[in-house]
Amino acid sequence: MPATDGLRLEGLACRLGDFRLRIDAAIEPGARVAVLGASGSGKSTLLGAIAGFVPPQAGRILWRSAELTGRRPAERPVSILFQDGNLFPHLDVARNVGLALRTDLRLSAADRAQVDAVLVRVGLGGMGGRKPSDLSGGQLGRAALARMLLRDQPLVLLDEPFAALDPGLRREMADLLTDLWRERGLTYLMATHDLRDAERVCDRIWLMAGGEVILDAPLDGLRDNPPEALRDWL
Repeated sequence: MPATDGLRLEGLACRLGDFRLRIDAAIEPGARVAVLGASGSGKSTLLGAIAGFVPPQAGRILWRSAELTGRRPAERPVSILFQDGNLFPHLDVARNVGLALRTDLRLSAADRAQVDAVLVRVGLGGMGGRKPSDLSGGQLGRAALARMLLRDQPLVLLDEPFAALDPGLRREMADLLTDLWRERGLTYLMATHDLRDAERVCDRIWLMAGGEVILDAPLDGLRDNPPEALRDWL
């Protein structure tokens, strides 16, 4: 495993029922890694372990040499964007986004100004009073992205973020994620089934099978001469 001051997974082992995850891998700060693989290969389990939702049986998780393994999810320098956006249907968009600042939603005027500003940034200016049921699929994704931005954490986990979007919206969201990466120097791990989505956002892939990373490679030029493991998966 290469030395890095970014994300390090050292002998990480997790078990969920009969499924076992075993990972030794590392990425530099600012990397954009697509975690590819079939359903059941361990993509979401890996993201859950990094975020603190799946407890490891063994190994360590480090970010910039700081140990994350025993920390609660809220104590980790991590934001996670789920496939369905994970918005609360009874809260309007502004309050859903405001949860990133205060879980009790006792927002100050300055907090509300931050919420308004980030909604404008993701193209939802003036929509803070709407409920999630009033938004399109693309707008729901943008609202979830706004909440992620307000958390302002350097390590971003994206769990099938485009799965519910049509091709046009996939490109739009991918462009927005790329812009945000450039602006903030974020580090992305994006679980996906789709190599095209990976190519839109990421510069590296981890191909998973059976709870292990079986290929760790740059994306550039990979489609022209894919290794056997990638050919088999494709």
